[in-house]
Amino acid sequence: MDLLQQVIDKFKLNVLAVENVPQSFSSTVYKIKLIDHRTVYIKIPYSQAKLEREYTVLKRLRNELPVPEMLDYWEGNEDITGALLLSAINGVPITEKVDTTLAYDIGVHHAMLHAIVPNELDFKSPISNVYGQWSEFIKRQFYSFAEDVKEVIDSRLYEQSLKHFDRQLKLLPSPDGPSFIHMDFRPGNILVHENHVAGIIDFESVRIGATEMDFTKINRDIFMKYPGTRDAYQKGYESIRPLIDLQEVLPFYRFTDAFNSIGWCKRRGIEKHQTFLQENLAYLNVFLRKRDS
Repeated sequence: MDLLQQVIDKFKLNVLAVENVPQSFSSTVYKIKLIDHRTVYIKIPYSQAKLEREYTVLKRLRNELPVPEMLDYWEGNEDITGALLLSAINGVPITEKVDTTLAYDIGVHHAMLHAIVPNELDFKSPISNVYGQWSEFIKRQFYSFAEDVKEVIDSRLYEQSLKHFDRQLKLLPSPDGPSFIHMDFRPGNILVHENHVAGIIDFESVRIGATEMDFTKINRDIFMKYPGTRDAYQKGYESIRPLIDLQEVLPFYRFTDAFNSIGWCKRRGIEKHQTFLQENLAYLNVFLRKRDS
């Protein structure tokens, strides 16, 4: 019996149709149409840790943010890491151009996440608290990916990257938090309806940490592509909570994101993720060349 069928049987679903969900990089996600014409999603995370984290976070945030409702949960068996059954949100991932109205609303919702103060139970939950050892956490992530990066890029660029990382890490301002950080806050995980944020999805990488790491991907995918969006986002964000000085931290986090992403591509298959690999490699080259000139 295939894995999906096992999960469908576990959740006792009467299925009419199944669709794969593209752009889901570290889990397998299926859109399920039921006989009664309701739509639900089955998510099979990459690991047990991701499953537990997402389960915990969705329960924790359900009254604070527009997130999918947890309809059922299965902790898995020897074949499968487990699965979540999630409600559908009336919205679609951002694929079009982002204007200032939407950027403002993205800012509001991102700040709503960062404004939730972790409590004692959160610190004891499966959500890792990395805030207290923030620079250690960044270092651990970076050097764990470095093992993979080393095999992909030329040695001069690799050495340059390590030097830049060590130098800049010491110059970072004190971290802003502790807050819940999404860690993969990008257009594919922001659902919109009529040019407003309808929901935020994919919480399997969430940590309790410093907010500054959370701006990297929207900077890459929204601010740098669509003029005016960063200011609008900032206004939206600051209507909820103060925003750190992005200029001070974004170059460092954008650099580490590009470096770590190259390692991620190596782990998940270079052929499969060739485009993403090349984008990050190009960024790293240009970034370090500017630093050296």
